[in-house]
Amino acid sequence: MQGNSSRLWYLLLLAPYGAIIWVSSYNKAEPGWAGIPFFYWYQLLWILIGSALTVIVYFATRRRDG
Repeated sequence: MQGNSSRLWYLLLLAPYGAIIWVSSYNKAEPGWAGIPFFYWYQLLWILIGSALTVIVYFATRRRDG
């Protein structure tokens, strides 16, 4: 049973792809953050979010010994 439910966790890994591939949603300069246009810091933010999601999926899907 765990095989099917653990596969659903992998859908979280699609979120960064969807957010980055929809360019028209972030193709603008404002709002800026620390002098960095929105276009750039939005993509950098998704690197951090993607890393966090990868860690979550890893721990949710790894096999437990014992």
